[in-house]
Amino acid sequence: MTSSIAAFIALVCLSGVLNLCLSIYAFSKRHLYTNIAYFFIVYTVIITIYCFASAFGFLSMTLEQMKFWTIIQYIGIAFAPPIGLLFIMKYLDRNMNPKTYFTFLLIPFITLIMVVTNDFHHAHYRVLEIDSQLGLPYFYQEIGPWYIVHGIYTFGCMFVAFSLLLLQWKETTKEYMPQLIALLVGQLVPMFTAFFYLVGVTPAGVDPVPMVLWLSSFLYLWAIHSSRLFSLLPIAKNTIFNSINDGVVVLDSLNRLVEYNTAFRKMLPELDKSLFGDHFTEIWSRTFNERFPLDLTGMTDTKEITLKQMDFNSIYQVSTTPLKDEKNKKALVIVFTDITDIKELQLKLEYQAYYDDLTQIWNRRAFFQRAEKELEEARNQGVPYLIILLDVDHFKNVNDTYGHDVGDQALRHVASVCKLSIGEGSQFARYGGEEFVLAFMELSLSEGKKTAEKIRANMEQTPLITSKHVIPLTLSIGVAVTYIQGQESLQELLKQADQALYNAKRQGRNQVQAFAPVAKVFI
Repeated sequence: MTSSIAAFIALVCLSGVLNLCLSIYAFSKRHLYTNIAYFFIVYTVIITIYCFASAFGFLSMTLEQMKFWTIIQYIGIAFAPPIGLLFIMKYLDRNMNPKTYFTFLLIPFITLIMVVTNDFHHAHYRVLEIDSQLGLPYFYQEIGPWYIVHGIYTFGCMFVAFSLLLLQWKETTKEYMPQLIALLVGQLVPMFTAFFYLVGVTPAGVDPVPMVLWLSSFLYLWAIHSSRLFSLLPIAKNTIFNSINDGVVVLDSLNRLVEYNTAFRKMLPELDKSLFGDHFTEIWSRTFNERFPLDLTGMTDTKEITLKQMDFNSIYQVSTTPLKDEKNKKALVIVFTDITDIKELQLKLEYQAYYDDLTQIWNRRAFFQRAEKELEEARNQGVPYLIILLDVDHFKNVNDTYGHDVGDQALRHVASVCKLSIGEGSQFARYGGEEFVLAFMELSLSEGKKTAEKIRANMEQTPLITSKHVIPLTLSIGVAVTYIQGQESLQELLKQADQALYNAKRQGRNQVQAFAPVAKVFI
């Protein structure tokens, strides 16, 4: 054995031992690491096989032994680059699925089969024999067509892995830079060494790649201890940016589109990278046929907007925030937060809070809130404010005779007849039980009595018709109104209307009675 071969074997074994130690170390600590450690373990195990097979190849005494160890080496030669690429993609948090793994490993499997069966087809090596000048353990080889396919794929995997890491340089913080440097050099070392081997710069008949892999191993070990590679991984800013549920748009100082995330792309399916540099207000106008509703002059602004998307409307809370980067360049970030569900829930809760479940008209609470405001407005304008209080006559008999289900139908029927009788411009609510209340601005007492009489007459002429019965319903009604200069409170006005209602019942029901504020008598 010559001294040069001994040196080759020493370097190759050093690479193999270091990779073996790395794989054992990562396996022993796997419970402390993320799933990326499993990719690294497989990667280092394959490289270990490659290195030790190369060492045994240098010790071969026959061509058959050299070919055997070449086949074992190809477990590393064929699979290490794509598995290294998968490892890098996992590190960068790129989405992968089982189909991705199959696609990446298909050509390596074919390469390994081609090498095993090369003596039958010579598609990988046209010639593979002992070098006539150097002798054992040096090969003389002439490459075949599949060797070219394998070489392109191998360099492609290493180049893509290196490029992905390089693209991450600007996104990587200082704390995680040792990891990135180690991974970059770890990909660069075998890639350049293999290139020099193919162009004939390295010693003839010798594959120098396993001799330099110890350098990558040292770098990985340094990264594990210096920046906790595998246990703490940087999350790419792009991953965060595109995983945000809110739509985010970034504009430059001239309000030109600079960047957007996936959520905003869903809002505007027509959006693509070709629109970068276009003024955002023009993009918005073309898409929604309206001007952008927020201020884009660099001020913080927030507004709710409704956008028609497909067959439904979406409600967004939109906010603009001015920013400056480390180079003092101005930018504007627009955030679109979908609040459609929240608004629907809010409207539902408001409806439940202010509407009567049975009759679907205002409830007592809603009436008081709105009537108090209207009464104050009527005082300020110097106009009368009128209250009509209605009660369903003999409603207890309806419940007792026909049941509570029919009683509920009766209340809904009364509400429906009243709404048809009064039209728009009044507050109409269920006051409680079988009582209803109406309030009108700018309606005099005589006009109020006419309105109440219209409601009473319509109710008398419109019985409740069920599947089994025709049930006549009548109303007793009390009316009260403020003076133009009246100072009655809403409670006092309701009390007056209630007194008038009580008088209508006492005088035989199915009639209208009004409370006269001046004489304090019923007319």
